[in-house]
Amino acid sequence: MTDVAYPLVPAAAVSPLAELRLRHPALASVGLAFIMLAAVSASLSLVDGRLIDGVSVWAKPAKFFLSTATVLLTSAWFFGYVRPQRRDSPALRWSVRLLIAGAVFELAYITFQAAQGQPSHYNRSDALHMALYGAMGIAASVMLLTKIPLALEIARRPVAGLDPEFRRAVVIGLTLTIALGLASGWYMSQNYGGGHNVGATGGHAPLFGWNRAGGDLRVAHFFGMHGEQIVPAIAAVAALWVGRGAVRRLTYAAAGAILAMTVFVFAQAWMGLPFLG
Repeated sequence: MTDVAYPLVPAAAVSPLAELRLRHPALASVGLAFIMLAAVSASLSLVDGRLIDGVSVWAKPAKFFLSTATVLLTSAWFFGYVRPQRRDSPALRWSVRLLIAGAVFELAYITFQAAQGQPSHYNRSDALHMALYGAMGIAASVMLLTKIPLALEIARRPVAGLDPEFRRAVVIGLTLTIALGLASGWYMSQNYGGGHNVGATGGHAPLFGWNRAGGDLRVAHFFGMHGEQIVPAIAAVAALWVGRGAVRRLTYAAAGAILAMTVFVFAQAWMGLPFLG
């Protein structure tokens, strides 16, 4: 048992939403707005019966609003681990601007295409749609790259009192998300022949919509994107029960497990095999 405080949750007197707004108002506001828009998009599927590849046209906007909100809100929370006088440094200020701009552009285009009943991803119907698809890829990459200045600030100039083992977990988690998210996303975006599917197609996994008949590259992207949440959470929970040395080992074990799982499900999809199939 350790008495080291890990600031993963706010003090009892402060709600998580209030804490998010204190840590970074702009990222928190856009992230929370995206959650509401995810709910709106999901609701539209109840009154709009149009489908793309057998799935509601509004399924993609709903999922992307929710996943992008997670990216934004995680960054907003992690700003609380940066020394206050550094939170408005030029690098972090520009990273926030680019993160919000990339998110708004990508979701605006995905939503517009859904309203038209047309796909946003892998749309090669004409030069304009191909260019916009490429622009979405650039925006998604920029969104991940904006986490580099945040990780560097937390590593070099953390807020006073941040435990070194928890800081290590946050930086490792961010590094995993940047590297694995970029690698899996880039490979998937280049797979024009089958899109995110490899081999046979058929059926959709509940909630996620993953291909149930063959490989689906989105599974690896999903696991690769969530290191920034999983690794710090494991470190924080472990700190309640074990000593600091064990926390460090569990941090490395969690990072290794995420890396191994991402590689495994990528290889599985590449061979045309369904996840948990």
